[in-house]
Amino acid sequence: MMRSTEVCVVGGGPAGLAAAIAARRRGFDVVVADSMLPPIDKPCGEGLMPDGLAALSTLGIQIPASEAFVFRGIRFVNEEKSVEANFPHGYAVGVRRTVLHRIMVEHAAALGVRFLWGSVVSGLERDGIRVNGEILKARWIIGADGSQSRVRRWAGLDAHWWKDCRYAFRRHYRVAPWSQYMELHWGPDCQIYVTPIAADEVCVVVMSRNPKLRLDEALSCVPSVERRLRGKEGASVERGAATVTRKLRRVTNGRLALVGDASGGVDAITGEGLRLTFCQAAELANSLAEGRLDGYEQAHRRLFWRPALMGQLTLLLGQPGKLRRRAMQALEREPSLLERILAAHVGDASHSQMAKDAASLAWGMLSAAVPEKSCAGLSAPARAPELLKPFRKISNA
Repeated sequence: MMRSTEVCVVGGGPAGLAAAIAARRRGFDVVVADSMLPPIDKPCGEGLMPDGLAALSTLGIQIPASEAFVFRGIRFVNEEKSVEANFPHGYAVGVRRTVLHRIMVEHAAALGVRFLWGSVVSGLERDGIRVNGEILKARWIIGADGSQSRVRRWAGLDAHWWKDCRYAFRRHYRVAPWSQYMELHWGPDCQIYVTPIAADEVCVVVMSRNPKLRLDEALSCVPSVERRLRGKEGASVERGAATVTRKLRRVTNGRLALVGDASGGVDAITGEGLRLTFCQAAELANSLAEGRLDGYEQAHRRLFWRPALMGQLTLLLGQPGKLRRRAMQALEREPSLLERILAAHVGDASHSQMAKDAASLAWGMLSAAVPEKSCAGLSAPARAPELLKPFRKISNA
């Protein structure tokens, strides 16, 4: 086994590969260690938004058109009502996680990243890590081993500002996509989102707070999707995972840094996890080149803010009962509002504009609930604070 390296990455998923690629492009000698063998799968929505594709391209990676399916925007569906908006620029793609992983592994290998697949990392050492019972010396250690990260625990970085957990289950179906949008359907106590990933295949995910809610049961509560999939062949087995929203107090300790889900995460409903990971990897490589990690600590906090806010906003839209119906009414009444929210979602809006649009949405939901004359003379900021409470913990952290 190799004895030393400049950068050792623990975890060979997209986060670890992105960190390895970014560091290698900066000229570092890099080793990636993972107990699994490629390609590594993970239950997820398999969509890459326009800003995610842009972040991936900064790592030198393009998804071949033959390996993905293009979609143009997002559609929200509640019962028989729907609202939709196109991305302000560019397009998104649906791509199987195993395909994305294979492309990233091949790119990393071409750059000269070395791999220790099927290797067990059992702890941190004073000058490196212990892998397969031996010490691998490293100047820098990157923990990219997922939301249940052992590296994070070993490094004493588990302390967090806040944490939340939901559950997702995914299955692929052999059916032609029925729209040019990624669709988010609201069920009684769950969300189902459908991502087109090929000319004859879609990825379907159910998300909820109930770890026992499976796709078949959830689909029976969302007839608009169930009708589309009735009698269609499953192209994969159902797989599940927890989606953890976590804001850590710190993501670095000495010469060790965390990236991806190991460094905290946003709710998977945003579709921003991979984009966030790719951007973190680029910032981390910049800090490694500078020989210090405090810049990455600051960049990590800055990168986290927007997707965390958008996750809270999306979950607010999906609150069951009257609140959800009011949200749909507000978006139907002002179609440009969803376009602006989607622009913010993909990074095409300022922080101040995001705040204004969130307040406008809250105001629209309130005004949908009371007679118009009762709202006369009151501005959105005057009536919106109660609905904006979920966002305060993000800005305070």
